[in-house]
Amino acid sequence: MRVKRGTVKVKHRKGVLARTKGMRGNIHKKERQANEALAHAGNHAFQHRRKKKGDFRRLWTVRINAGLKPFDISYSRFMHLLKEKDIKVNRKMLSELAKDEPETFERIVKEVHSV
Repeated sequence: MRVKRGTVKVKHRKGVLARTKGMRGNIHKKERQANEALAHAGNHAFQHRRKKKGDFRRLWTVRINAGLKPFDISYSRFMHLLKEKDIKVNRKMLSELAKDEPETFERIVKEVHSV
C-alpha cells in the first residue's frame, strides 16, 4: 500500500511559508524560493552570532578610548598599564564606567597613570 503525504506536505509548506512571513516578493508565497531564503537566513544568522562578539569588543574599545581622551593617554598604553598594575577589569566594565560613571573611571585612570 502506498503512503500518501498530502497532509504532511501541506503542514511542511505552511511552516516554511510562515517563517518567511514579512519577506518581500515571491519569497513569502512560493515554497521553493522560501526554502532557499530560509537556508540563506540561517547561514547569515550563524555567522552574525559570531560576528556580534567582535562588534561589541570594538564598541567597548571606542568607548574606553573616548573616555581616555581628557587624560591624554592612549588606549593601548592604558591597557598595558592595567595589566602591569594587575588590575583585572574587563573591557565591557571599563566601557560602561567610562560612559555612565566618569568619576569612577577617572579614579581607575589616575591609579594606573600614577607611574
